[in-house]
Amino acid sequence: MKKIKKILVPLDGSKNSLRGLDEAIYLARQCQATITGLYVVPMAKPKTSSQISYVEKYLLNHAAKFMSKAKKRSAQNGILFDDKVVYGDEGPKIINFAASKSYDIIILGSRGMSSLKEAFLGSTSNYVLHKSKIPVLIVK
Repeated sequence: MKKIKKILVPLDGSKNSLRGLDEAIYLARQCQATITGLYVVPMAKPKTSSQISYVEKYLLNHAAKFMSKAKKRSAQNGILFDDKVVYGDEGPKIINFAASKSYDIIILGSRGMSSLKEAFLGSTSNYVLHKSKIPVLIVK
């Protein structure tokens, strides 16, 4: 089995994504691995700051606050945490990001913010599980 050195944790601000982070922290401690928290903001990237609406500003502030909390939680456990915020459709963004940076594993919560959407479209975790070329750990 390949040694785990780089862990990708998609985060969305939900309690479930924090469970994924906690599992990643546990694994990172066992393997001396680093964690990258990936927060996908479900919107197109604003071209200029003057084009950011109230809702977008709220989403970006929420992402920043949550990432700061995740970084602190990792640091308290002696784990190096790198935070990345990207824009777009969660599933494809997670898969592309993981592939481009050669992570060893993706760890994510089983359900995020979109529980209503999930009932109709299938969840982000389901998408990642089926499309990923690297191991995926889904935390319930």
